[in-house]
Amino acid sequence: MRMSDFVVREAIIPELAATSKEGVIRELIESLHKAGYFKGGDLEDLVKAVMKREMLGSTGIGHGVAIPHTKHSFADRLIGTVGISRTGVAFDSLDGEPVYVFVLLISPQDRPGDHLRALENVSRSLRDDNFVRSLRKATTREAIWNLLEDLNQTT
Repeated sequence: MRMSDFVVREAIIPELAATSKEGVIRELIESLHKAGYFKGGDLEDLVKAVMKREMLGSTGIGHGVAIPHTKHSFADRLIGTVGISRTGVAFDSLDGEPVYVFVLLISPQDRPGDHLRALENVSRSLRDDNFVRSLRKATTREAIWNLLEDLNQTT
């Protein structure tokens, strides 16, 4: 499984406006909604589900990276998006540092295997400091997408 298999290209946000944990999660979910997902659902319910997961333990894995995620009935397949914060967001990360790179994952409740494979793929990719640095430098949706595609060529 590759990041470009589930990241929605049209929902990538090269410059997040939000400055808080909930704000980032809301902005990422709204971006997926604008790209055509969750049309019949209450986005607030989805935000609450991701925030509930955050209360179990921060998905800020350190080194300026977070992978907020949840399983939800609104998802009919695994989807995700990428958001970049230029200033960094306090996200209760394991290392206490701000987060700059966010990868949101939402998967169907009945597909835990896909969810775990996606989390594994994303966390492995984001352990590559050069890849994370490149994401942080990317200023357009297309540039971020191209990095995801290039990553697929090397994995």
